[in-house]
Amino acid sequence: MSSDVKLPAETRLKRSLKLSDLILYGIIVIQPVAPMSVFGVLSEKGRGHVVTMVLIAMIGMLFTAISYGRMARIYPSAGSAFTYVGQEINPTLGYITGWSMVMDYMLNPMICIVWISQQAFVFAPGVAYWIWAIVFAGMFTFLNIQGVKTSARFNTALAAFMGVVIAIFFVVAARYIFGHPHDTTGFFLRPFFDPELFNMKAVLGGTSIAVLTYIGFDGFSTLSEETENPRRNIMLATVFTCLVIGILSALQVYAAQLVWPATEPFPNVDTAFTHIAGQAWKPMFAIVGITLLIANFGSGMGAQLGAARLLYGMGRSGAIPKSFFGAVDPKRHVPRNNVIFVAAIALIGALLVSVGVFSYGLGAEMLNFGALIAFMGVNLAAFLRYFVRGEKKFSNFFPPMAGFLICLILWLNLSAKALIVGTIWMIVGIAFGAWKTNGFRGALINFELPPEDA
Repeated sequence: MSSDVKLPAETRLKRSLKLSDLILYGIIVIQPVAPMSVFGVLSEKGRGHVVTMVLIAMIGMLFTAISYGRMARIYPSAGSAFTYVGQEINPTLGYITGWSMVMDYMLNPMICIVWISQQAFVFAPGVAYWIWAIVFAGMFTFLNIQGVKTSARFNTALAAFMGVVIAIFFVVAARYIFGHPHDTTGFFLRPFFDPELFNMKAVLGGTSIAVLTYIGFDGFSTLSEETENPRRNIMLATVFTCLVIGILSALQVYAAQLVWPATEPFPNVDTAFTHIAGQAWKPMFAIVGITLLIANFGSGMGAQLGAARLLYGMGRSGAIPKSFFGAVDPKRHVPRNNVIFVAAIALIGALLVSVGVFSYGLGAEMLNFGALIAFMGVNLAAFLRYFVRGEKKFSNFFPPMAGFLICLILWLNLSAKALIVGTIWMIVGIAFGAWKTNGFRGALINFELPPEDA
């Protein structure tokens, strides 16, 4: 073959996302109404101190967000935590981290499909749950296959709608609060600290659940190869979105606790926030219910997008079959095979819920298992990169170490069932890696990164 013959260039992901697109993506995946779905559970667990739990969780996630952003500057790769840990600590640990993230990312779209299919069935009981599950899985897949910019435009519309609903809730809540008598000025401080109800153990236990409010912020790093100037924008988007979601969530639950005091029981813990909204203004009961359905739709679609990119990073690196998972559609510049694969797994899981083989609650708990392992890994990677191998200064030591310790405490406080099922998942992944590399004696992963576009 002549030396001047040019081989076809490898099809890669396309850098088309701006900082504003990233922020909108993050807000939708995390959900600006995230605390509404779990408000009742948090209130019961923490004896009413939902604001305090949300803010404590925000501090822990901000430290981890800083580590994610700093590592994305070094490795602007779609592999995210999988790449960071593999490059900075150990390739085998990177693979294990990636395997834990696969569980997290695959479960997120699944439980979103379950939730919105069940809610849609409530609104339209004439259509069976399994039909709704197929419809929503198909919609997620169709929109994500169209390309990342199509998903970004859809996110813009979702963010605008949820912003309007949240603003309306704040208005009606304020009207209700100031339109009803309350005892003393201490009334406005009780959501933060009520001396009659406060219990540190209960608050810390609730904080481990409150982290669910922020799950998804790490998805930014999986879009590094589709982002303009990723070394700058991933860091800014990750930290800014985590901060915005934390403050917005705290304001929502603060208003909710003033409308509905912690001493009063909820008619239904799972739908507590809709009852609170209806207490403030009756039409808000239906409005909030529909909003949560739409929010979970956006979150599920974004989670499918992130899962597809994670699988692409692992496939391209050889951790899983490259010919399937490492392929990119040449027209749309998206990992189409992975989008379809994630949809199929999510749909199967959603259908298993309908026959009682799997439960929504267990899936939601297991989200934290994989996510917190990845968070701990990224914090350790940032610590090694910037402190151990870099400058020995406080700013390189404290954030990653604080993030690691907080995530470790939260991981240890997961339920026994979530820890057991999560451990089984990890054993399966480690066994596959050992088989693939003849007992981890061969090369497991190729972490070579693609060149950055100008």
